[in-house]
Amino acid sequence: MKELLRTTDPTIIAFATALLQGEGIDSFPVDVNMSVLEGSIGIFPRRLLVRDRDLFRAELTMRDNDVDLGR
Repeated sequence: MKELLRTTDPTIIAFATALLQGEGIDSFPVDVNMSVLEGSIGIFPRRLLVRDRDLFRAELTMRDNDVDLGR
């Protein structure tokens, strides 16, 4: 698994996941339960991972839809 994007905005994760599903690319959000540690103030970034073989296509999909990868 490779990191596709990193963001503190949970709506970006949802949008990116929907875009990837539309392209047939599986993704896995991580760090989604960090709000327990931070008190829901949104300072810790969440990450979205994809398979190594899907990374190039996933990056193209994000760029085509103006999604900032946050890296």
